[in-house]
Amino acid sequence: MSVQVAAPGSAGLGPERLSPEELVRQTRQVVQGLEALRAEHHGLAGHLAEALAGQGPAAGLEMLEEKQQVVLLALSAHVGALEAEKQRLRSQARRLAQENVWLREELEETQRRLRASEESVAQLEEEKRHLEFLGQLRQYDPPAESQQSESPPRRDSLASLFPSEEEERKGPEAAGAAAAQQGGYEIPARLRTLHNLVIQYAGQGRYEVAVPLCRQALEDLERSSGHCHPDVATMLNILALVYRDQNKYKEATDLLHDALQIREQTLGPEHPAVAATLNNLAVLYGKRGRYREAEPL
Repeated sequence: MSVQVAAPGSAGLGPERLSPEELVRQTRQVVQGLEALRAEHHGLAGHLAEALAGQGPAAGLEMLEEKQQVVLLALSAHVGALEAEKQRLRSQARRLAQENVWLREELEETQRRLRASEESVAQLEEEKRHLEFLGQLRQYDPPAESQQSESPPRRDSLASLFPSEEEERKGPEAAGAAAAQQGGYEIPARLRTLHNLVIQYAGQGRYEVAVPLCRQALEDLERSSGHCHPDVATMLNILALVYRDQNKYKEATDLLHDALQIREQTLGPEHPAVAATLNNLAVLYGKRGRYREAEPL
């Protein structure tokens, strides 16, 4: 009678698929095999004792040594199989640990890319809303034919519609009255709407929307009319108002200086809009504590 003890993992299940349940099952099989081997050993010992009883001492010792060698060979083979299985499991554990580290790194990289993509999407959506709004504002522009058929435009600009810090907060009605007082210059509807919208955003504290909106409109005006145009000076004046509300007096002062140069070149130094810009500059210098520079203005 002989009992074969199967090594764990020899049932056709590869090392990549060995589960904890399968390992327990195979270990139980090994234990059962060892129990059967022990029973076989006891049986052989009994038969050997019976054989030795009918034989001489020399023959009995020889048979005992032979049986011991068989048992030792079986045990050695079984121990070798267990050691090989242990090494294989250790190698598999190291490989799984390395794979786990790699997967964590991949997860972190994927999460970083996801956050960057979400930020890009949010920025693109904000730009899309700005462009859609500017497209709606362009619908208020008069046709090119009507502009050509009208009388030659005055050098007045809607820049003169915001002559002082108090009047800059007024609505389109006050702007229309100021235009009538200075020669009846017709304000483009989209600029009146843009001015009111920027003032509304600034009043709500949404400067992150008001500032890009002003800058986008300023770039459009510079592309269409050039930098030295009265309407460009007006947009600079509106943007300076937003910076003033944010207590960014230096940036607002720089913008008003640029607007002042444009108005002096296009409207003349005696125009009321130039005086209004000088007044706004004096107010900003006063808020910055630079009274000596404010006095000449």
